Amino acid sequence: MSTLLNYIAIALFVLAFGSANIQAQTTSKADTTTALEGKSAPRVPLNLTNTTVPPIPLDSLRSGKLIYVKSSSLLVDNSVIEEKLQKRREFEQMGLMVTRDPLAADIILEVHHDLFTKYVYTAVDPRTDIVVAGGKLSSLGGTVAGKVAERFLKQMLRARVAATP
Repeated sequence: MSTLLNYIAIALFVLAFGSANIQAQTTSKADTTTALEGKSAPRVPLNLTNTTVPPIPLDSLRSGKLIYVKSSSLLVDNSVIEEKLQKRREFEQMGLMVTRDPLAADIILEVHHDLFTKYVYTAVDPRTDIVVAGGKLSSLGGTVAGKVAERFLKQMLRARVAATP
């Protein structure tokens, strides 16, 4: 008896939803074009001859002075990364400063906990949203904040050395 009820339920389901599906599939092309007429056209740039030159991604690493630190990890706080950055000799040599205002920053240094002992750091130019530096590291064998500070500042230093003639 229960299998008969299951077959009846399935048949009713197919009849109820199957007919709506068949009806939806039998619409003509004329119907679909009229339905799309109310939508706006794709946005096209008006003046293609006066485009701006895209920024060079490493420029923010070469000339940036203010760094905003943003950590989404519960285990590595912003202030710990800021402290590790400020303790590095390269930080002082390049004349860098830490800011707590993301709008004033030349570079935003983001740190995310990836998987188990893995962390990912990314340096972003806030004016263009271009990733200018980054890396992945392990928390084993040292502090995450110290490793982030060391590797990020090495990348900045390499970009600045490469810029000098």
